[in-house]
Formats: sequence, C-alpha cells, structure tokens
Amino acid sequence: MKITYLGHASLSIEAHGKTIIIDPYITENELAKSIDINKLEADYILVTHAHGDHILDVETIAKRTKAKVISNFEIVTYFEAKGIEGHPMNIGGTWSFDFGKIHMVNALHSSSFPDGSYGGNPCGFVLETAHHKIYIAGDTALTYDMKLIPKLIGELDLAVLPIGDNFTMGVKSAIKACDFLACKKVLGYHYDTFGYIKIDKVKAIGRFAKKRLELNLLPIGDALKL
Repeated sequence: MKITYLGHASLSIEAHGKTIIIDPYITENELAKSIDINKLEADYILVTHAHGDHILDVETIAKRTKAKVISNFEIVTYFEAKGIEGHPMNIGGTWSFDFGKIHMVNALHSSSFPDGSYGGNPCGFVLETAHHKIYIAGDTALTYDMKLIPKLIGELDLAVLPIGDNFTMGVKSAIKACDFLACKKVLGYHYDTFGYIKIDKVKAIGRFAKKRLELNLLPIGDALKL
C-alpha cells in the first residue's frame, strides 16, 4: 500500500490496483501548488464530512476520472445530484469493494456544506485490505469510540490523525488516541494549512517519540509505503 500526502487532510492511497483519494482540498491550498489535480488518478473518493476544506475538488476529480464517491448518505446524495456516482454509508457500516473493505466509524466534529446546508454526520474510515488496516480519522476530537476500532476490526498498521489543534485534536490528544487505538505508527495531517493550525513539526515528532510512537509528517507530494 502506498499513501501519498496531498496536503491538509488530502491523501491518495494505492491498494490492490486501485487508487482512493481522501478529502481532496488542493486547488485553494497555497501549500499544495505542486499538486496538479488534472493528473491525479482516482477510482474512489472518500469524504469524511462536508466542509469546504474537504470537498473542494471532489466534483472536478470525480467527473474527470469517473471515481465513485464513498461517504455518508447526505454527501453522496449531494454529489449524485451533480451526476457523480456514489456509494452511501453510515457510521457503524461496513462494505466490501474491489480493493478491500471500508468501515465507517464515528468522528466528533461538525459537518455542513459551504452554503450552510446540512452535511450529515462527520465520520472516519478504516480501510482494510488483504494485507493492511489503516484508520483515517477525519476531523475529530479525541473520543473513547477509538478504543472500539482495534477490538472490532483488529490491529492497525497505521493511524492517520489530525494534529493541528483548534478545529480537531492536537498533538497531546493524538498521542492519547494512539493508546486508545493500540497503534504506534501515525501519519499526521490537518496541520499548517491555516494560521489556526500551524504547528512546530520538530517538537511534535519529539513528543510522539518520547512515548515510543512514530509520527510521520510527509512533505506534500511524498509517500509512505506499508
């Protein structure tokens, strides 16, 4: 499995011959100028919630690539009205796709479209393939629900956690999330994009290391392989 960081909370995951994009917010992200969305491939697009910094480029990418949107019912319905194929899910649900399983899990946040309309409940995902299980938290606070993930789904190979604070968990809460998730390998995201979520990256890596945890902070466009 190859996971490429596209900036903010956006990822591209290659698994079993398929490419899955997460929460594409690229064209208005000044830090992601090196990413050309017209060159991104996608078979599926996972959307954790309806905020603009998570759905901005969904329509453009999906219409060019014919990618299927996987999200909650409200978000899928929104994009289906624009002619984009979707697969609706809700929290607690699991579905098997041609790359593996998607488990939709709880996230503690808010969710509305840029026009203020209701975006359904926010969520996270566990992507389970034949060889790996990764947790993509989405925008969330620390929650005891995280303890259920390894108990119900199994040992995680990677946790993708927001660490920018203010709108989501910060570093301290993300470290505690690793304990709840029983996972020592983390890919940090949702940091540095805006003034409210700028972090000291060296200090953050050091705080994780003191707890014998591995925090990966990838340059935009770089990839992590499992």
